[in-house]
Amino acid sequence: MDTPETTRELCAKAGYTYTFLSDPNAEVIRRYDILHRGAGPNGHDIARPAEYLLDASGTIRWLNLTEDYRVRARPEQIIEQAKALR
Repeated sequence: MDTPETTRELCAKAGYTYTFLSDPNAEVIRRYDILHRGAGPNGHDIARPAEYLLDASGTIRWLNLTEDYRVRARPEQIIEQAKALR
């Protein structure tokens, strides 16, 4: 939910060369129903941790949602799910 400027600065500082998206008004995270109210610093709303696996048509085929930003799918889990789509 950082501003585009903040996101750009953080990416430049870290040396990232790929595109990052910014959603400062939480429009996208609301559409995906992953708004985590009050879970950010100082009680700010943030995006709930989520990983999506889409097929070629853009259909969500697998979704991993957690309440804890420290808990994420392991790469092996994602690869296993991707193989199951074949």
